[in-house]
Amino acid sequence: MAGWVISVVFTAMLLAAAWSDYRHRRIPNALTMSALALALGLRALLGWGLFIDGVVGALLALVLGLPFLMLGVMGGGDAKLLFAIGGFMGPRDFLSAGILIVIIGGLMGVIDAGRRQALLPVLFNCGQILKHWGTFGRRGANRSFASVGALTIPYGIAIAAGALLWWFVAMQTL
Repeated sequence: MAGWVISVVFTAMLLAAAWSDYRHRRIPNALTMSALALALGLRALLGWGLFIDGVVGALLALVLGLPFLMLGVMGGGDAKLLFAIGGFMGPRDFLSAGILIVIIGGLMGVIDAGRRQALLPVLFNCGQILKHWGTFGRRGANRSFASVGALTIPYGIAIAAGALLWWFVAMQTL
């Protein structure tokens, strides 16, 4: 019974976040922070070991998401959504879901850039940014992924899709 409740809460939170990001390009703090509180509260009801696992998952999400937030690759709502997902999944499943999230987000970005007929310029700019970072500023262009005019996607959709795919497909077969 408890697994069913957690799955319903998790799914509702992710669908609401994806919809909000699609419609408004924003994921509200009230949604992400209440989802984290619910995740940890539900885990605490099932035992302290699961609660600690949720806290570690949330902290791992924070550690992995913070650099992308600081670099402008993702927004604050996206980072906080990952934080909540880490609380629901724990560290091992969060890392696995993260791989799916990155793949889905990358595909969304490529499709969107292709749809806007900007795939080559986007790939070139990404290469210049990575070259600049990789050579510590000696080569490439000093740009930001969050620069004015940069193409963006509602990454909350990729986050929700990857997390739900892992939750309902991969986790159920383990």
